[in-house]
Amino acid sequence: MTDVIDFNAIDEHGPQSYRGTFDVPSSELDRVELESGGTVELEATVAPGHVEGEYIAEGTSSVTADLSCSRCLEPSPFANTSPFHVRFRPRPEVLAEGEEVEITEKEELDVEFYSERAFPLRDLAVEQIQLSLPMKPLCDESCLGLCPTCGANRTRENCQCANSIVDERWGALQSIAAELKKNKDI
Repeated sequence: MTDVIDFNAIDEHGPQSYRGTFDVPSSELDRVELESGGTVELEATVAPGHVEGEYIAEGTSSVTADLSCSRCLEPSPFANTSPFHVRFRPRPEVLAEGEEVEITEKEELDVEFYSERAFPLRDLAVEQIQLSLPMKPLCDESCLGLCPTCGANRTRENCQCANSIVDERWGALQSIAAELKKNKDI
């Protein structure tokens, strides 16, 4: 299998299938919750689209990585398999390489612009791993996180800190609550 989606081959021979496994270092993804690089397995079939110069890629991506829990900061394994649909279109001539394109229609969310007649499969894999990673990863839905006072992982150990941490800004209301309780007891 080739590591490049070749639009000329698709024009000449019809739809093409692509498959690849890519290790992506965490430095390339620029995500603080990523403990180590991720691996993505990609399978796609690319066919000509309905518009001149358009190609449609449909397939699945399987992502595995170690992520830091956003509550307790412990590393935990992450795995996700999801389908994808990407439309490749030629870069409009009025745009320079690297220039931003404003997305105005919902249908444009899945468009990748190309300027060369080949698109690296690895670039598609990196995009899919970015889309698969959760914004706030959790080691477990019931994770209690870290104690804000001593930093203990509250899921694994009980700390000796007071359970009720009162924000000093609410201090003025404490005297009112005490007064109300006193009046209630009378």
